[in-house]
Amino acid sequence: MSNIFNEKEILIKAKVLDHLIQHLRDRNDVQNIDLMNLSGFCRNCLSKWYGKYAKEEGIDLDYEETRKIIYGIPYSEWKQKYQTEASSEQINKFNDQK
Repeated sequence: MSNIFNEKEILIKAKVLDHLIQHLRDRNDVQNIDLMNLSGFCRNCLSKWYGKYAKEEGIDLDYEETRKIIYGIPYSEWKQKYQTEASSEQINKFNDQK
């Protein structure tokens, strides 16, 4: 593969990630536990991955900073505005998948 393809591939992946992050911001009706139960990852996972790879590039971000990047607002604010109580069914499904 050429370097041009590699550079384009990185740009495409960055755009896909940006699109996913914006989609999750727009879909604040979708709860993290539902994402975990369906896909095995959620907004918090993305936040942790963001921090991990930032650190690999020499950028030190704490967890709350990366959450703000992913959620678009401080996590405490998102949680207050959008997070609902998980049902026993959601919790049981989550625990069964561990």
